[in-house]
Amino acid sequence: MSIPDAPGLGLPMAVPAEGLPARVRIHEVGARDGLQNEKATVPTAVKAEFVRRLAGTGLTTIEATSFVHPRWVPQLADAEELYPAVSDLPVSLPVLVPNERGLDRALALGARRVAVFASATESFAKANLNRTVDEALAMFEPVVARAKAEDVHVRGYLSMCFGDPWEGAVPVARVVEVCKALLDMGCDELSLGDTIGVATPGHVTALLSALTGADVPVSALGVHFHDTYGQALSNTLAALQQGVTTVDASAGGLGGCPYAKSATGNLATEDLVWMLRGLGIDTGVDLGRLVATSVWMAAHLGRPSPSRTVRALSHQEQ
Repeated sequence: MSIPDAPGLGLPMAVPAEGLPARVRIHEVGARDGLQNEKATVPTAVKAEFVRRLAGTGLTTIEATSFVHPRWVPQLADAEELYPAVSDLPVSLPVLVPNERGLDRALALGARRVAVFASATESFAKANLNRTVDEALAMFEPVVARAKAEDVHVRGYLSMCFGDPWEGAVPVARVVEVCKALLDMGCDELSLGDTIGVATPGHVTALLSALTGADVPVSALGVHFHDTYGQALSNTLAALQQGVTTVDASAGGLGGCPYAKSATGNLATEDLVWMLRGLGIDTGVDLGRLVATSVWMAAHLGRPSPSRTVRALSHQEQ
């Protein structure tokens, strides 16, 4: 399927804004976070082809899978089969590891980028990891230490940075505290998660200002927004204005969170690329190829993509 890069020559028109980065690295999560909540099992061969097609769009970081126990996330039970099928690609292929056993499995297959996933709130830590926040951090310490000893890059995901479905508003100081703990144990970068999509631009600005004020380098921060209330792009712009240059997104807007029922889809990579292109910010991504990839995956899942940009450029049913 051939899809044009835009509906007309030179669209969107690039109009740069002051104070924004020249380039943004998109951390593509569609193959992992996007698919993990699908009820029907996606065949391993389809997942591998999805990753390969994503790599063909110019994306340089594609989260491949998660080495969690199959009971936790059945959709990702094929990690041992999937990772070798894509490990030859010339892109970064981070994987999630919940504990030392998961790290062992990832390292055995040659993974060089791993991620641990913590929570800023006690309720979500209990729901997601069956531990308190402090117990989860203690579990991650040897994982991060061993990964760094192997010269493996470690990302720390932090969920519920802006709001929690059980606890409500999350104090900014609490998020800063857990971020500092993850960095102190050796994480190379952090992804600030708006797991249920309740963040607004002012909140994003306040959190990032608090983090940099606590000597957390903005270069170590990425953002991960869900579009539950339609705020993902405006929140992303607020983060860019604070100097963030790493943005998580999911091709076609796939994904949610199996442990937070109010969470809907991730920020769609296509919608992000469209906005960044209009701001004159380089991503290295071929939008036409990316849209075609999401249309292809949507056909396998049996439903149209929720991404506005995918629908506009592919003329999918609205």
